[in-house]
Amino acid sequence: MPGHSSEPAALRRFLSAADFERAARRRLPRLVHEFVAGGTEDGVSLRANRAAFERIMLRPRGLTGVASISQEVELWGRRYSAPIGVAPMGVTAICHHQCDLELARAAHAARIPYVLSGASTVPLEDLQRETPGIWYQGYLPGDTGRLERILARLQCAGIEVLVVTSDTPVAGNRENNERNGFRIPFRPSMRLALDGAVHPRWTLGVLMRTLLTTGVPRFANLYEKIGPPITQEPAQGFRGGRELLTWEHVSWLRERWPGRLVVKGILHPGDAREAAARGLDGVIVSNHGGRQLDGAMAPIDALHPIVQAVPDHFPVMIDGGFRRGTDVLKAVALGARLVFAGRPFLYGATVAGQAGAARVIDILRAEIHRNLALMGASDVRRLTVDAVVV
Repeated sequence: MPGHSSEPAALRRFLSAADFERAARRRLPRLVHEFVAGGTEDGVSLRANRAAFERIMLRPRGLTGVASISQEVELWGRRYSAPIGVAPMGVTAICHHQCDLELARAAHAARIPYVLSGASTVPLEDLQRETPGIWYQGYLPGDTGRLERILARLQCAGIEVLVVTSDTPVAGNRENNERNGFRIPFRPSMRLALDGAVHPRWTLGVLMRTLLTTGVPRFANLYEKIGPPITQEPAQGFRGGRELLTWEHVSWLRERWPGRLVVKGILHPGDAREAAARGLDGVIVSNHGGRQLDGAMAPIDALHPIVQAVPDHFPVMIDGGFRRGTDVLKAVALGARLVFAGRPFLYGATVAGQAGAARVIDILRAEIHRNLALMGASDVRRLTVDAVVV
């Protein structure tokens, strides 16, 4: 059963992902926490991501013999210790010093996939050297000249999985950030200074430590070279021509990219069929954590129709609202090959860096192990739609 006897004793009091969320909320300045936790407009999709799991119930079997449990999964010839992974998250440096690296280290040690956001601040080359096997999620422009240069950088670094983001042609309407005076590019403000004064662990352990050791974090991985500090607009603009990106660009990428190619942000079965028809290696069902189109359906509700729309061998993955091992099992039963979570791991890293993220991984793996046994399933790969009531 998963678990690390060497983990810090202070972390053993955290028994769920929600425990880390509450601790992170106390540790972070309000405007930083609301940037991480918030959605767009009225938060309809943000709430729907969690509410959808409550409508899906489990149908366990008994007397099956579950003395030996396996939650290992395989994707593209690589075995992972559990059907979970770390979703891409941008600008995590505002939550913990060198946060991208801490998350990557925790995922690598646990043998689960880590997807690096294009809006990250630790250069992908450094991460790939220390924690080989990272995936790269790009906010790609509809410009083949720039795409070619981005691909060259990724290939030079040895990146094997490229994830194309499909749901950010324009910025979502994140009113909560506007009300708090929080913007990307990041702008220091009197409000942040006052908030930081009552959150000294963040001010000293994140803000001051970062400024004194590595300086202002940079947009390290948005494009073909390391960009400006997160306080400045990139030369190409932060959106960088994403509104021009089409399926034709994806086909162009498929012809030139030798590694695995995945599209993230899929909610419609027609888009999943398009991805399979154009020779991609998988899709990630996602509504961007409720941070783009408010009112977009919950990914778990979109999952099974998408699985049914593509060939059996075509990997369908998912993110959006996952907090418990039972959430993961529901998605696997509905056909997900891998389940990605973002905020829970970020909250863990906020509290205790790599050790905190590792503790969240362990909690989820322990929940998956326990609940597989309670489901009467000795192997996570054998779960089918018969195991859930939708």
